[in-house]
Amino acid sequence: MKGLGGLRNTVRQELVARQLDEQLAARFPVGQRLRILDVGTGQGTQALRLARAGHTVTGLESDPAMLKVAREALATEPEGIRERMRLLDGDGRETGAHFLPGSFDVVLCHGVLMYVQEPDAMLAGLARMLAPGGLLSLLVRNADALAMRAGMAADWPTALAGFDSATYTNRLGLTVRADRLEALTATLAGIAAPLHAWYGVRVFTDNVGNDEVLPAAHELDQLLAAEDRAGRTEPYKSVAALLHLCGVRG
Repeated sequence: MKGLGGLRNTVRQELVARQLDEQLAARFPVGQRLRILDVGTGQGTQALRLARAGHTVTGLESDPAMLKVAREALATEPEGIRERMRLLDGDGRETGAHFLPGSFDVVLCHGVLMYVQEPDAMLAGLARMLAPGGLLSLLVRNADALAMRAGMAADWPTALAGFDSATYTNRLGLTVRADRLEALTATLAGIAAPLHAWYGVRVFTDNVGNDEVLPAAHELDQLLAAEDRAGRTEPYKSVAALLHLCGVRG
């Protein structure tokens, strides 16, 4: 898949991994084998990483091309990891048809909500999948920063439109949704998984091309350190391209 190994995606996946690991360490005993559901697992980056760490992971993906990529990646893993991970063809809006309530300790939904026109029902369904004390991890496009990418690229008409919009045209040419922190905070409270922590993802690198290759290791380490700090620090994280929200099931 084009761009999956490039800088832009690497920054996203690495920052989300660091942030997620921080939340898992804060909520669960060291060494606990967690039951994890990854809704919209994509190429399986986070799902595979978590399975390698010893957790039992179920990936749910509706895109046949992405599911094929994930299955091919899983097939190259050692037997023990393959046994801990399964990949299903399915939609995040239909988790109740696949799983019983309370079946998981952690539910991931990364890069999915922008494609769902009415996300509240889906989020409520995801929250129901969590056992008490479980963690819901959401990665969404930040509606409060829609003007940033266009503005930094000197695309002034798009930047001006972004101030008052909750939709944008993504790099696939699709018009999709973005979410605001305030609104999602209220939604999480309403589905009994109130916001516990949030981060920004891609403050400095959202404008790089999909196929931008990784820099030398030392430069990449510095870049990731800067992105990591910005994603945890106001006011930078408020204008990140993506928001990573973590809610905890009451």
